[in-house]
Amino acid sequence: MSGGDLFSADALGSDQLGQPLAARMRPKRVGEYIAQEHLLGENKPLRLAVERGQIHSMILWGPPGVGKTTLARLLANEVDSHFIAISAVLSGVKDIRQAVQEAQQQRAQYGRQTILFVDEVHRFNKSQQDAFLPYVEDGTVIFVGATTENPSFEVNNALLSRCRVYVLKSFSPEQLQKLILRALHDEELGLGRRSLSIAAEPMKLLATAADGDARRALNLLEIASDLVEDNDEIGLDVLEQVLVGDVRRFDKGGDVFYEQISALHKSVRGSDPDAALYWCLRMLDGGCDPIYIARRVVRMASEDIGNADPRALQIAMDAWEAQERLGSPEGELTLAQAVVYLASAAKSNAVYNAFKAARAHVQSLPSYDVPMHLRNAPTRLMKNMEYGAEYRYAHDEPDAFAAGVKYFPDEMEETHYYAPVKRGLEIQIGEKLQHLRHQNVEYRNQHEKKK
Repeated sequence: MSGGDLFSADALGSDQLGQPLAARMRPKRVGEYIAQEHLLGENKPLRLAVERGQIHSMILWGPPGVGKTTLARLLANEVDSHFIAISAVLSGVKDIRQAVQEAQQQRAQYGRQTILFVDEVHRFNKSQQDAFLPYVEDGTVIFVGATTENPSFEVNNALLSRCRVYVLKSFSPEQLQKLILRALHDEELGLGRRSLSIAAEPMKLLATAADGDARRALNLLEIASDLVEDNDEIGLDVLEQVLVGDVRRFDKGGDVFYEQISALHKSVRGSDPDAALYWCLRMLDGGCDPIYIARRVVRMASEDIGNADPRALQIAMDAWEAQERLGSPEGELTLAQAVVYLASAAKSNAVYNAFKAARAHVQSLPSYDVPMHLRNAPTRLMKNMEYGAEYRYAHDEPDAFAAGVKYFPDEMEETHYYAPVKRGLEIQIGEKLQHLRHQNVEYRNQHEKKK
């Protein structure tokens, strides 16, 4: 069985007090389960499934420490099902076969259904995930997978279509404080026999440091309890020792990572410098590589600001360079400066839209030749072949603009991908382009009349 969850071990035995506090405090019934009211509250889906004794295959998706394995075991206890747990990190197809055989024996000998829990199911490859399908189909097992990753991307469609996805939420600070108090007062399994106490402010700090992770909260509480005598109070001075060098949960490369960078990007796009600064600091506080943020900030400068304020790109590039030269924490201030500037700047996605439109157009068309008048002619042969013939040098024309010249391939109509918005510098860019395009039309009309 996987030991990667807050409440994932088997029922406690005589040596239960030798286990970590987080393992000892795992609930045994749904009524003892703190949090996930959106699933286990009155008339909520999982609560109704338990009450009706109709547990179905499911994927439990949520961050670490929210009790995914616990919930799976509790569901098995509530409906009196056999429970088998395997970890995708440690198991292979052989373990899957053994689990299926055990489930088949349970059904044949005792008429008992089996809940097969697969921790970190996203770690299994496609063939390993496919191995479950026939046994889910024929009812040999009720499949319950746990994952910290988005199942839409990490779980095969065939298996996903046979499961209902339930999203488990991080513990709120209030729920963590309730869990901390329960552990402090529980005389059988918790710290109650030591008569320890904790004041409101230290408990709030402890719950905040746990960052939504119940296992983390209990682990920190247990470490703090080791630093005090029986009947003592766990104070701020003790917690400061425990939390030295501690960082918040930050799932690099996982959903939390992409959710926070998405929030940063959308805050910049939405012109909210305060929210943008908050998400930037949240990522840095969680251990995100500042260079990654710098790269994304450069992207934001082009995608969401563009030519409405070209200074944004330069400021973003300067921040990246400063971060590389200064390192952390000095360089992080320049990232903050860039993020605040970008969020405050005039916005335009005109270049971004033009880029996408031009790329799609290029991919849909043949590879047309470069028109003869646009070709360079460095040799006499090329000149004799009329490379560059009739080319008009723009700087020799009035206002450095050769009106009427066509720069697209001969086979293509002139196309306008770039549509400047009426914000920032793009107001002037749009006016200039409109003027130049009008000159093109006038020149070509006059040229046609001469013909």
